[in-house]
Amino acid sequence: MPAESEKKRTLAVRLRDRYRLVILNDSSFEEIFVLKLRPLSLFIGAGATTILLITLGIFIVSFTPLREYIPGYIDTKIRRSLIDLAARSDSMTYELDLKTKYIENINNVITGQVKTDSMRKKPDPRVNYKSLINTNKASKEDSALRSEIEQRERYSLSNAKPNANNGISSFFFFTPLKGSVTSSFKARDEHYGVDVATKENEAIKAALDGTVIMAAWTTETGYSMQIQHSNNLVSVYKHCSALMKKTGNYVKAGEVIAIVGNSGELTTGPHLHFELWYNGSPIDPQDYMVF
Repeated sequence: MPAESEKKRTLAVRLRDRYRLVILNDSSFEEIFVLKLRPLSLFIGAGATTILLITLGIFIVSFTPLREYIPGYIDTKIRRSLIDLAARSDSMTYELDLKTKYIENINNVITGQVKTDSMRKKPDPRVNYKSLINTNKASKEDSALRSEIEQRERYSLSNAKPNANNGISSFFFFTPLKGSVTSSFKARDEHYGVDVATKENEAIKAALDGTVIMAAWTTETGYSMQIQHSNNLVSVYKHCSALMKKTGNYVKAGEVIAIVGNSGELTTGPHLHFELWYNGSPIDPQDYMVF
């Protein structure tokens, strides 16, 4: 132990010892250069110089154009240009695909090779849509409304069966669907009904007693239904996801006839397009019922 302590102490003393570096003229032994230094100072100076050089190198590589000459480094402007070129290339490829398909479709139409309509958005026939109806059980508000209507019909003379003399004013309509009216009746724009938006799988109910004269699928309006009522009145229900009645069925006012959907091409979301036609002319449903 004392020997090791002596060695350590001797090393520490040696590091603090002063040394002189002398450069002499070999002929005249004249001192040309003299440098006094210590080993400890020499080590500290060498370390500081090394750290300074490393820091300077990192700075040059990071903040000067010299980094472009180092393999693996890319200029920021070049990188942005590459990203922009890649995005443009992708867009051009997408546009080229669209134009190619467009030309193919035109060629098929000209040559008569038109494929059969695939009836997009047609519901799966294996799905039991009756189980999806959200209103199988009437709510408290619906039950109260039904009771109020029944009481009115029991003593009201105006709700008698309409005929050609008393006109449409004698009808008491049942609102087919509660929701938000997103598009109103506009005959000038050839929009002969109202669009009532609501969530999917809501039940659509018959506005009046009548007979189903059409229950079918069309490409534009999807699953649609028309009901013939008395006094030359017809109600129309479009864009359904499923129809609960068939052509020829007799329905009562408030009876579930279809389910709200998003079928057909002329639709952008789940809603009901509802129309009323009286004596062959369209009328505004909002004049006779509140959605």
